[in-house]
Amino acid sequence: MKTADINGFMEIEHLRTDKCTQLTCNKSVRFQMVYVVAGKGSLSMNENKMSYRAENLLLLTPGDPYRFDINDTSEFLFIRVTSNYIRNYSSVHIDCLESLLYHAGRVSGCVMNDQGDSMIVSSISETLLREISNEGLYGKDLILHFVNALLIVAARNIARLKPAGLKAHSDDRVLEMISYIQKNIHQPECLKLQVIARVFGLAPTYLSSYFKQQSGQNIQDYIANYRLRLIEHRLRYSDHRIGEIAAEFGFSDESHLNKFFKKHKQVGLTQYRKNIYLNGLSLS
Repeated sequence: MKTADINGFMEIEHLRTDKCTQLTCNKSVRFQMVYVVAGKGSLSMNENKMSYRAENLLLLTPGDPYRFDINDTSEFLFIRVTSNYIRNYSSVHIDCLESLLYHAGRVSGCVMNDQGDSMIVSSISETLLREISNEGLYGKDLILHFVNALLIVAARNIARLKPAGLKAHSDDRVLEMISYIQKNIHQPECLKLQVIARVFGLAPTYLSSYFKQQSGQNIQDYIANYRLRLIEHRLRYSDHRIGEIAAEFGFSDESHLNKFFKKHKQVGLTQYRKNIYLNGLSLS
């Protein structure tokens, strides 16, 4: 077993075992990714059981116990990230990390769904294994950059998953709409019903009924909930001031943002952020 600690906020562990292992995520760890270097078996977590094999990339839900049942001698690369890393993560990539955190509890099995990206993940993982073994010059800096790349590739594949609530045979067009909403979430003028309808060549009234039929929720509710999730993430994991968050998401001022937030969360922005620190950056 080899382990590399990266500045106290990231841990990379290479483990080879032929025994069942049962571990619990440390409280300081926000989430874990596991790359299966070799072997096969099953992973049990949150009363769900899923198979694994070589070249799978798995997410482990923060704080929950998990168990690997080994069929063939297995080799794992664990990547564990702490709350300090999340708080200092570049705001350019913060939505990628937010996507991983949000979906960690509902993704079952390997998160990769693109063959090209799977090859990238395999290459990155091989490089990480080499770096934690060699401990060469600037090794920790390289590890940090490669883990960042791994996070972004994983987030890209998770973003391709159909959101919860979509019908099994839903149209590709509703997925394109969701992608459009996510890309333009910081630009409210692009998310007006009339604008979305024009982009997709639909009448505004039909757009509303179509989106609800395909996704099970009102399109305006989807936009509000998605925006709310990102704002919550800024409050939890960034040091951005309230005014900066308001400007980022196109609110006219802090008061407008606070009114929107309080309507959905029944608590003001300042108190919400205080509660986070009191509860130790809980992910509830």
